[in-house]
Amino acid sequence: MPTSHSQTWISALTEAQATLNAFVSDSEQLAKCEAFSKILIDTFKSGGKLFTCGNGGSHCDAMHFAEEFTGRYRKNRRPLGALALGDASHITCVANDYGFEHIFSRQLEGMARKGDALVGLSTSGNSANVIRAFESAKAMGVRTIGLLGRDGGKLAAMADLSIVIPGSTSDRIQEMHIKLIHTVIESVEREIFPENY
Repeated sequence: MPTSHSQTWISALTEAQATLNAFVSDSEQLAKCEAFSKILIDTFKSGGKLFTCGNGGSHCDAMHFAEEFTGRYRKNRRPLGALALGDASHITCVANDYGFEHIFSRQLEGMARKGDALVGLSTSGNSANVIRAFESAKAMGVRTIGLLGRDGGKLAAMADLSIVIPGSTSDRIQEMHIKLIHTVIESVEREIFPENY
């Protein structure tokens, strides 16, 4: 007789709901989200670009984030400049020649300019290559936002703005990161493309 997986589903969805509810009830977190919107709105309005980076699932989320700006979110509008750092040829070249911790910083240094923004996603807050990218960003006058987890790690203190999800597992943290990504995109669109709403 097949095993019922309903309890696994209920537990996972209930945990996700509790994580979201705790976040929404924290006024400090909501203030940081508003600041996140303002940074991206100011960046795009002044002609700047958004760069994103992360590892593993966070790299996928970084790509997802960027393509929502260069493609579309809900309705058609002009593209906004955004790029996820770390295409395959660049990663293998730089990791081979310089070391894996340089894969994001090298690309950022070649492409970013003062007035741009960098969003780094890291569930631990201690990813060496994201840390290196934030160091480069700071030296270049690029604003930094950390979407982090657990206690925020080293990146929490390095970022101009850090939003830390206090989850204990990467899956819950990444689920919240996706919610933040989608909501900040909507807030940017509502400001820059009000006709879409």
